[in-house]
Amino acid sequence: MKVLFVASEANPWVASGGLGDVAGSLPIALRRRLVGCRVVLPLYESVKEQFKDKLKFITSISVPVSWRRQYCGIFEARLKGVVFYFIDNQYYFKRDGIYGHYDDAERFAFFARAALEIIPAIEWKPDIIHCNDWQSALTPLYYSCYYARRPGYENIKTVFTIHNIQYQGKYGNELLQDVLGIAPEHYDLIQYDGIVNFLKAGIECANMVTTVSPSYAREILDPWYSHGLDPILNKRSWKLCGILNGIDTESYNPETDEKIYKNYSASDFSGKAENKAQLQKDMGLDVRGDVPLIGIVTRLVGHKGVDLMAEVLEKSLWERDLQYVVLGSGEWQYESFFRELAAKYPNKVALRLGFVPELARKIYAGADLFLMPSKSEPCGLSQMVALRYGTLPIVRETGGLRDSITDCGDGEGNGFTFKTYDAYDMLGAIYRADDAFHNKELMNTLVKRALECDMSWGKSANEYIRMYKALLK
Repeated sequence: MKVLFVASEANPWVASGGLGDVAGSLPIALRRRLVGCRVVLPLYESVKEQFKDKLKFITSISVPVSWRRQYCGIFEARLKGVVFYFIDNQYYFKRDGIYGHYDDAERFAFFARAALEIIPAIEWKPDIIHCNDWQSALTPLYYSCYYARRPGYENIKTVFTIHNIQYQGKYGNELLQDVLGIAPEHYDLIQYDGIVNFLKAGIECANMVTTVSPSYAREILDPWYSHGLDPILNKRSWKLCGILNGIDTESYNPETDEKIYKNYSASDFSGKAENKAQLQKDMGLDVRGDVPLIGIVTRLVGHKGVDLMAEVLEKSLWERDLQYVVLGSGEWQYESFFRELAAKYPNKVALRLGFVPELARKIYAGADLFLMPSKSEPCGLSQMVALRYGTLPIVRETGGLRDSITDCGDGEGNGFTFKTYDAYDMLGAIYRADDAFHNKELMNTLVKRALECDMSWGKSANEYIRMYKALLK
């Protein structure tokens, strides 16, 4: 089986979020299971220099962009057995940042079509083309409308994964012919609510549509989660499924991670206490082993549940003996809230604005509990990373949080959950976690269980393989 994975970012080359983690890890997990998987990415200016030096030029072709043809260089690199192809066009990709440009529609239309045009040039015909998010959503449309009957392109199946339905690639209809090169008879595949919608095109044209967790696949059929696309998704629900993401358990490994204070394992996690003490010291908190330290690593925005935190975290400091360590940045009102909270309770609340990857790892390893009360969460990786370091998540039951964390109220779970999007329900979960922390026998059992949870890509990769095989029958 051959799978061509098309994504707009991938670790370690260039990434801005969860898609980069998936595109950098899933193809490697597939390759280890003897699936011939290769990846196509844009060659951005922001690809790290140490990686650019290792790129090998393959050839150049021209790619149609409506009535024009644009240069497309093809470069190659290999990582852990996976071939990564980089699409070069300096006009489109030699810029600061990877998204947010005025002509993103044209940039990613070029990329989506280049992913198809390179197939004869690389002399490798895939059985499946697996596209991701709106930036590559036109690939299934271009394939079904213009390539499916061409010699060398026959019988290829397309898969389209929605990582976050909020981002859809919406543009004006004036782009249809002159920029996107879509004939009038195909307008209905990409138009929605009177405008162009890239994500809708991927949903319409792909043979299978997936999301990054089973719960999210169900949720986006509901208007509350779908950002307007629930009518389309409900019509196409027969080809919708959810597969939970994993994490890179080699990178996130408390036994070998050089960025944490002291290494530890499920068989001996005594070193976790040392991580906690050093984190407390470095962040200016009272160094105490008898108080639960709650970690928060997030974007400080409302839909991440920060509005719930702003409502009740100070109350929790009055009623319980707790500490919080916060890393993140975002909306002004939430940054101001945590600044004021840290200033008012300097021994109990520590704040670092911005994102510092090394500090994030220290928080995952040093905290006892990890708070993640998202309003919606397609998959979420932070709760899985927290488990990997033996830190018990406190989460709202939504999306991938529901699928990866089960409440330990019956003694069998791996975290603490609450259902409704309500500040006092969240507070109740925090208090239950605090109670568990003070039951040392229970807490040791839960930490060991968290460390033993399998959050790797293995299970997810096997589910993708089953889905690919079903498509090819």
